[in-house]
Amino acid sequence: MTEIAFHFNVPDKLAYSCRLLRKAYISGAQVVVTAEPQTLARLDQLLWTFSPLEFVPHCQAGADAATMAASPLLLLESLQDCSRHEVLVNLGAQVPEGFERFERCIEVVTGENDDRASARSRWKHYADRGYAMKRHDLASTGDNA
Repeated sequence: MTEIAFHFNVPDKLAYSCRLLRKAYISGAQVVVTAEPQTLARLDQLLWTFSPLEFVPHCQAGADAATMAASPLLLLESLQDCSRHEVLVNLGAQVPEGFERFERCIEVVTGENDDRASARSRWKHYADRGYAMKRHDLASTGDNA
């Protein structure tokens, strides 16, 4: 069963995600990030620029098959044709269709009211289906990935 983790009270969702994805890349994990297209486009730009001495290899949907296969990090709006199943990071407002195929799903949530409200809905969705969830509250831990 998929392990679900919520990272709450993230001050900047995209900056936090860059650090989280860098850690995942360094650990050798294969990661898929899903979100709305505009969020993925901004994340793509940040992954190129957030750290001048480090690069996190990644690609978006539409890249050629060889690039997609070689990239440790995929930015995908839909998981429909995704063949990876290790780690999923959801930056979107909805439960990603197909999340249950992944070993781990990480939900990144800011302190903004709209983001917290949609996170509560996703939490309820997972809980109603029997998924055990881990809660990482950055406000109490000070963790910034």
